[in-house]
Amino acid sequence: MIIFADVNIRIVLKNSQGANVATVRWESLTWEEIAGLRRRGVETCLLPIGATEQHGPQLGVGMDSANAELLCTAVSRNTGVPMLPVIRYGCSLGHSRRWPGTISLQPNTLAETVTQIYDWIYGCGFRRLFIVNAHVTNAAPLRCALEIIRSRYDDALVRLINVAEISPRVRAEFFADAEDWHANAAETSLMLALAPELVRPDKIKQADDVDRTADLVFTHPVNRTSKNGVTGIPSRATKRQGEVLFQMMVEDLTLLLQRGKKEKPPLGQSYFTTVK
Repeated sequence: MIIFADVNIRIVLKNSQGANVATVRWESLTWEEIAGLRRRGVETCLLPIGATEQHGPQLGVGMDSANAELLCTAVSRNTGVPMLPVIRYGCSLGHSRRWPGTISLQPNTLAETVTQIYDWIYGCGFRRLFIVNAHVTNAAPLRCALEIIRSRYDDALVRLINVAEISPRVRAEFFADAEDWHANAAETSLMLALAPELVRPDKIKQADDVDRTADLVFTHPVNRTSKNGVTGIPSRATKRQGEVLFQMMVEDLTLLLQRGKKEKPPLGQSYFTTVK
Protein backbone atom coordinates (compact mmCIF):
# COMPACT_ATOMS: atom_id res chain seq x y z
CA MET A 1 0.00 0.00 0.00
CA ILE A 2 1.37 3.43 -0.99
CA ILE A 3 0.52 6.53 1.00
CA PHE A 4 0.59 10.11 -0.24
CA ALA A 5 -0.49 13.33 1.49
CA ASP A 6 -1.81 16.46 -0.19
CA VAL A 7 -2.26 20.03 1.03
CA ASN A 8 -5.98 19.60 1.68
CA ILE A 9 -5.34 17.14 4.53
CA ARG A 10 -6.54 14.13 2.55
CA ILE A 11 -4.84 10.77 2.24
CA VAL A 12 -4.72 9.11 -1.15
CA LEU A 13 -4.04 5.39 -1.02
CA LYS A 14 -3.29 3.15 -3.95
CA ASN A 15 -3.23 -0.62 -3.95
CA SER A 16 -0.52 -2.71 -5.56
CA GLN A 17 -2.23 -2.34 -8.96
CA GLY A 18 -2.26 1.46 -8.65
CA ALA A 19 -6.02 1.76 -8.18
CA ASN A 20 -7.44 4.23 -5.66
CA VAL A 21 -8.90 2.67 -2.52
CA ALA A 22 -11.89 4.51 -1.08
CA THR A 23 -12.37 5.59 2.52
CA VAL A 24 -15.82 4.74 3.90
CA ARG A 25 -16.88 8.15 5.25
CA TRP A 26 -20.12 8.05 7.21
CA GLU A 27 -21.15 11.58 6.18
CA SER A 28 -20.75 10.73 2.48
CA LEU A 29 -23.06 7.72 2.60
CA THR A 30 -26.82 7.63 2.06
CA TRP A 31 -29.10 5.87 4.53
CA GLU A 32 -29.49 3.02 2.07
CA GLU A 33 -25.72 2.60 1.84
CA ILE A 34 -25.34 2.60 5.63
CA ALA A 35 -28.06 -0.04 5.87
CA GLY A 36 -26.23 -1.99 3.19
CA LEU A 37 -23.07 -2.05 5.31
CA ARG A 38 -25.00 -3.77 8.08
CA ARG A 39 -26.55 -6.28 5.68
CA ARG A 40 -23.02 -7.19 4.58
CA GLY A 41 -22.04 -7.84 8.20
CA VAL A 42 -20.18 -4.61 8.95
CA GLU A 43 -20.79 -3.70 12.60
CA THR A 44 -17.65 -1.69 13.43
CA CYS A 45 -17.03 2.07 13.25
CA LEU A 46 -14.03 4.35 13.72
CA LEU A 47 -14.50 7.59 15.67
CA PRO A 48 -11.56 10.02 15.30
CA ILE A 49 -11.26 12.58 18.11
CA GLY A 50 -8.81 15.46 18.24
CA ALA A 51 -8.75 18.90 19.81
CA THR A 52 -8.51 22.58 18.97
CA GLU A 53 -5.63 23.83 21.08
CA GLN A 54 -2.32 25.63 20.92
CA HIS A 55 0.58 23.58 19.58
CA GLY A 56 3.46 25.94 20.12
CA PRO A 57 4.63 28.59 17.66
CA GLN A 58 5.30 26.07 14.87
CA LEU A 59 2.05 24.05 14.55
CA GLY A 60 -1.57 24.98 13.86
CA VAL A 61 -4.21 24.55 16.55
CA GLY A 62 -5.91 21.80 14.50
CA MET A 63 -2.94 19.43 14.70
CA ASP A 64 -4.58 16.78 16.89
CA SER A 65 -7.74 16.70 14.80
CA ALA A 66 -5.75 16.38 11.58
CA ASN A 67 -3.73 13.55 13.10
CA ALA A 68 -6.83 11.59 14.16
CA GLU A 69 -8.62 12.20 10.87
CA LEU A 70 -5.69 11.26 8.65
CA LEU A 71 -5.03 8.09 10.60
CA CYS A 72 -8.66 6.95 10.53
CA THR A 73 -8.91 7.84 6.85
CA ALA A 74 -6.03 5.50 6.04
CA VAL A 75 -7.24 2.70 8.31
CA SER A 76 -10.78 2.91 6.91
CA ARG A 77 -9.34 2.43 3.44
CA ASN A 78 -7.33 -0.55 4.60
CA THR A 79 -10.24 -2.26 6.35
CA GLY A 80 -13.54 -1.05 4.87
CA VAL A 81 -14.65 0.06 8.35
CA PRO A 82 -16.76 3.24 8.21
CA MET A 83 -15.22 6.37 9.67
CA LEU A 84 -17.53 8.66 11.64
CA PRO A 85 -17.11 12.45 11.36
CA VAL A 86 -14.13 13.68 13.35
CA ILE A 87 -14.75 15.46 16.67
CA ARG A 88 -12.54 18.55 16.51
CA TYR A 89 -12.97 19.75 20.08
CA GLY A 90 -11.58 17.99 23.12
CA CYS A 91 -10.78 18.41 26.78
CA SER A 92 -7.91 20.93 26.63
CA LEU A 93 -8.38 22.62 30.00
CA GLY A 94 -4.76 21.91 30.95
CA HIS A 95 -3.47 24.21 28.21
CA SER A 96 -4.80 27.24 30.07
CA ARG A 97 -5.71 30.60 28.51
CA ARG A 98 -2.10 31.72 28.24
CA TRP A 99 -1.78 31.08 24.49
CA PRO A 100 -4.62 32.17 22.16
CA GLY A 101 -6.39 29.56 20.07
CA THR A 102 -7.36 26.81 22.49
CA ILE A 103 -11.09 25.97 22.59
CA SER A 104 -11.89 23.36 25.23
CA LEU A 105 -14.85 21.23 26.18
CA GLN A 106 -15.56 20.25 29.76
CA PRO A 107 -14.77 16.56 30.43
CA ASN A 108 -18.42 15.67 31.01
CA THR A 109 -19.38 17.33 27.70
CA LEU A 110 -16.94 15.18 25.74
CA ALA A 111 -18.00 12.02 27.57
CA GLU A 112 -21.66 12.73 26.96
CA THR A 113 -21.08 13.57 23.29
CA VAL A 114 -19.38 10.23 22.62
CA THR A 115 -22.03 8.36 24.61
CA GLN A 116 -24.80 9.91 22.54
CA ILE A 117 -22.97 9.18 19.28
CA TYR A 118 -22.78 5.53 20.26
CA ASP A 119 -26.50 5.50 21.08
CA TRP A 120 -27.30 6.53 17.51
CA ILE A 121 -24.89 4.19 15.73
CA TYR A 122 -26.18 1.38 17.94
CA GLY A 123 -29.66 2.17 16.67
CA CYS A 124 -28.30 1.70 13.15
CA GLY A 125 -26.99 -1.75 14.07
CA PHE A 126 -23.32 -1.02 14.76
CA ARG A 127 -22.00 -2.61 17.96
CA ARG A 128 -18.21 -2.22 17.81
CA LEU A 129 -16.60 1.21 18.17
CA PHE A 130 -12.93 2.15 17.99
CA ILE A 131 -12.42 5.57 19.56
CA VAL A 132 -9.18 6.91 18.05
CA ASN A 133 -7.96 9.71 20.29
CA ALA A 134 -5.14 12.05 19.25
CA HIS A 135 -5.16 14.35 22.32
CA VAL A 136 -3.66 13.04 25.56
CA THR A 137 -6.05 14.61 28.08
CA ASN A 138 -9.13 13.40 26.23
CA ALA A 139 -8.29 9.97 27.61
CA ALA A 140 -10.03 10.30 31.00
CA PRO A 141 -13.43 11.53 29.73
CA LEU A 142 -13.31 9.06 26.85
CA ARG A 143 -12.69 6.23 29.29
CA CYS A 144 -15.74 7.43 31.24
CA ALA A 145 -17.77 7.35 28.00
CA LEU A 146 -16.62 3.78 27.40
CA GLU A 147 -17.74 2.72 30.87
CA ILE A 148 -21.13 4.42 30.47
CA ILE A 149 -21.72 2.77 27.09
CA ARG A 150 -20.88 -0.68 28.43
CA SER A 151 -23.24 -0.14 31.37
CA ARG A 152 -26.13 0.61 29.01
CA TYR A 153 -25.64 -1.89 26.20
CA ASP A 154 -24.96 -5.53 26.98
CA ASP A 155 -23.49 -6.24 23.55
CA ALA A 156 -21.39 -3.08 23.20
CA LEU A 157 -17.73 -3.56 22.29
CA VAL A 158 -15.76 -0.32 22.62
CA ARG A 159 -12.00 0.21 22.46
CA LEU A 160 -10.27 3.49 23.33
CA ILE A 161 -7.03 3.89 21.40
CA ASN A 162 -4.68 6.75 22.24
CA VAL A 163 -2.75 7.47 19.05
CA ALA A 164 0.64 7.77 20.73
CA GLU A 165 0.24 4.35 22.33
CA ILE A 166 -1.11 2.23 19.47
CA SER A 167 1.90 -0.06 19.84
CA PRO A 168 5.27 -0.11 21.63
CA ARG A 169 7.14 1.07 18.53
CA VAL A 170 4.76 4.00 18.02
CA ARG A 171 5.00 4.93 21.69
CA ALA A 172 8.80 4.96 21.50
CA GLU A 173 8.68 7.55 18.71
CA PHE A 174 6.26 9.87 20.50
CA PHE A 175 8.12 9.72 23.82
CA ALA A 176 11.64 9.94 22.37
CA ASP A 177 12.27 13.58 23.30
CA ALA A 178 10.01 14.11 26.33
CA GLU A 179 7.89 12.14 28.78
CA ASP A 180 5.31 14.95 29.01
CA TRP A 181 5.60 15.67 25.27
CA HIS A 182 3.51 18.17 23.34
CA ALA A 183 4.06 19.69 19.87
CA ASN A 184 7.34 17.77 19.92
CA ALA A 185 9.50 16.12 17.26
CA ALA A 186 6.98 13.35 16.57
CA GLU A 187 3.98 15.63 16.13
CA THR A 188 5.95 18.16 14.07
CA SER A 189 7.33 15.38 11.85
CA LEU A 190 3.84 14.00 11.24
CA MET A 191 2.54 17.37 10.11
CA LEU A 192 5.58 18.01 7.92
CA ALA A 193 4.74 14.76 6.14
CA LEU A 194 0.96 14.86 6.11
CA ALA A 195 -0.33 18.42 6.53
CA PRO A 196 2.49 20.89 5.80
CA GLU A 197 0.02 23.79 5.74
CA LEU A 198 -0.24 23.37 9.53
CA VAL A 199 3.52 23.86 9.97
CA ARG A 200 5.51 27.11 10.23
CA PRO A 201 8.98 25.88 9.21
CA ASP A 202 10.69 29.13 10.16
CA LYS A 203 9.55 28.67 13.78
CA ILE A 204 10.69 25.08 14.31
CA LYS A 205 14.35 25.61 15.26
CA GLN A 206 13.46 28.08 18.02
CA ALA A 207 10.49 26.09 19.35
CA ASP A 208 12.38 23.57 21.54
CA ASP A 209 11.43 23.58 25.22
CA VAL A 210 12.58 21.03 27.78
CA ASP A 211 10.40 18.68 29.81
CA ARG A 212 10.23 20.15 33.32
CA THR A 213 7.96 17.48 34.83
CA ALA A 214 10.48 14.86 35.98
CA ASP A 215 10.22 14.01 39.69
CA LEU A 216 7.25 16.32 40.29
CA VAL A 217 4.65 15.21 42.82
CA PHE A 218 1.74 17.03 41.18
CA THR A 219 0.65 17.37 37.58
CA HIS A 220 0.56 20.96 36.40
CA PRO A 221 -1.16 22.86 33.57
CA VAL A 222 0.98 23.68 30.57
CA ASN A 223 1.36 27.34 31.56
CA ARG A 224 3.38 26.07 34.56
CA THR A 225 5.57 23.63 32.61
CA SER A 226 6.29 25.26 29.22
CA LYS A 227 7.47 28.69 28.11
CA ASN A 228 5.93 28.51 24.64
CA GLY A 229 3.38 25.66 24.69
CA VAL A 230 5.92 23.05 23.53
CA THR A 231 7.44 20.20 25.52
CA GLY A 232 10.10 18.39 23.53
CA ILE A 233 12.58 18.99 20.72
CA PRO A 234 10.69 19.79 17.49
CA SER A 235 13.95 20.97 15.90
CA ARG A 236 14.71 17.25 15.41
CA ALA A 237 11.63 16.79 13.24
CA THR A 238 11.89 15.68 9.62
CA LYS A 239 9.36 14.90 6.94
CA ARG A 240 10.88 11.44 6.52
CA GLN A 241 10.49 10.70 10.22
CA GLY A 242 6.83 11.67 9.91
CA GLU A 243 6.29 9.37 6.94
CA VAL A 244 7.85 6.42 8.75
CA LEU A 245 5.92 7.08 11.96
CA PHE A 246 2.62 7.44 10.14
CA GLN A 247 3.17 4.17 8.31
CA MET A 248 3.76 2.47 11.68
CA MET A 249 0.57 3.99 13.07
CA VAL A 250 -1.51 2.88 10.08
CA GLU A 251 -0.09 -0.64 10.03
CA ASP A 252 -0.46 -1.23 13.75
CA LEU A 253 -3.95 0.23 14.07
CA THR A 254 -5.07 -1.74 11.00
CA LEU A 255 -3.90 -4.97 12.63
CA LEU A 256 -5.64 -4.08 15.89
CA LEU A 257 -8.86 -3.28 14.06
CA GLN A 258 -8.78 -6.52 12.11
CA ARG A 259 -8.46 -8.46 15.36
CA GLY A 260 -11.22 -6.45 17.00
CA LYS A 261 -13.68 -7.05 14.17
CA LYS A 262 -13.70 -10.76 15.06
CA GLU A 263 -13.14 -10.82 18.81
CA LYS A 264 -15.77 -12.24 21.15
CA PRO A 265 -15.95 -11.77 24.95
CA PRO A 266 -14.29 -14.57 26.95
CA LEU A 267 -17.60 -15.25 28.74
CA GLY A 268 -21.20 -14.74 27.66
CA GLN A 269 -22.56 -13.60 31.04
CA SER A 270 -24.98 -10.68 30.92
CA TYR A 271 -24.16 -7.33 32.49
CA PHE A 272 -27.73 -7.07 33.76
CA THR A 273 -28.26 -10.56 35.21
CA THR A 274 -27.67 -10.83 38.95
CA VAL A 275 -26.49 -14.12 40.43
CA LYS A 276 -29.09 -15.55 42.83
